[in-house]
Amino acid sequence: MALMIISLNMNAINNRCAYLNLKNPLYVRYHDEEWGRPEHSDRKLFEYLFLEFFQSGLSWECILNKREAFREAFDGFDAAKIAEYGKGKCQDLLSNPGIIRNRQKIEAAVSNARVFLEIQKEHGSFDAYIWSFSGGKIIAEDYTQRTRSPLSDMISMDLRKRGMKFIGSTTVYAYLQAIGVINAHGKECDLHP
Repeated sequence: MALMIISLNMNAINNRCAYLNLKNPLYVRYHDEEWGRPEHSDRKLFEYLFLEFFQSGLSWECILNKREAFREAFDGFDAAKIAEYGKGKCQDLLSNPGIIRNRQKIEAAVSNARVFLEIQKEHGSFDAYIWSFSGGKIIAEDYTQRTRSPLSDMISMDLRKRGMKFIGSTTVYAYLQAIGVINAHGKECDLHP
């Protein structure tokens, strides 16, 4: 797999990826300001990971529309706080109409937060761990190219081995796109590398 360093066009965005629902301002803002931009904050890396595994089986737009309710319900995506949730807190979350009320995903949020914290301790940061798979470089691939890759297969396998749930290769591939390890903006988009 060829890796390449790319720069992002930070000027005004007039042309966007064709898949984008231009009628949803949250989605447009996410596309323009977050998706595909290299992220190195462990707090944001956990937030994106959290949202991706909750998205499993659902549309990204659905999750994005519930993002602020998730943020409020899950202590601002604080992995250390989420890792401490007990059965009572999980039960409370199941009655929150603003989020996806799936018991398995809520329980996975707790166990995945614990694994995230273990990876931080082992590697110094989750950022060091996740970016090490690409050698710290950004991979340019058009969003129409695939939904998984040998890289996402490898990371997914490692995360599952560590105990993460709802973290298959397709979810990891979408995560890598979200955090900018893979820049997948289409050729029609001003943010294409």
